[in-house]
Amino acid sequence: MHALIIFVRNPEPGRVKTRLAATLGDEKALHIYKDLLNHTRSVSRLSSAHKFVFYHNEIDWDDEWNVPDFNKRQQSNSNLGGKMMSAFEEIFLADYDKVIIIGSDCFELTTAYIETAFSYLDDKDVVIGPASDGGYYLLGMKRMHSCFFSNKKWSTDSVYTATLQDATLHGLSVASLPVLTDVDTEADWLITKK
Repeated sequence: MHALIIFVRNPEPGRVKTRLAATLGDEKALHIYKDLLNHTRSVSRLSSAHKFVFYHNEIDWDDEWNVPDFNKRQQSNSNLGGKMMSAFEEIFLADYDKVIIIGSDCFELTTAYIETAFSYLDDKDVVIGPASDGGYYLLGMKRMHSCFFSNKKWSTDSVYTATLQDATLHGLSVASLPVLTDVDTEADWLITKK
């Protein structure tokens, strides 16, 4: 069985897309993030995988993700690495053999990229979707590799490279998807609007 983990933030003004808000204001940043959530929901809904939405603050039991396609979960109380590690552990314990995580920051993400990532795991240990800012928009694996979630400077341009180094160090084969743009700044947003 395949599982898709989707990390989301509760869409509240002043608490999402703070770097966007710094130049566009809280309300515009919130509007863009809601568009990102809608996009992420649309492309993930079409995936053949079982889908798990992990909320950053608290589970909203009455929002747009409130359809049978999505199982709702709570992110752990940790840094980003700890949150992702806990989510992977939880889903692997439920006997899934391929697990992929995505965020809700990428207008360029498509269902085809997600399905391609799952297919890459037929032959590779790990699949990564690198983001143009040096992070990644997708990470997938066939079994738990805790090394990917520690000793990282999260939200910096070193995350993708450090993750590849971990894979090499542990002898893991890696497939990479195309580089896409996560929307964190006004410049990112303008790129994806073109």
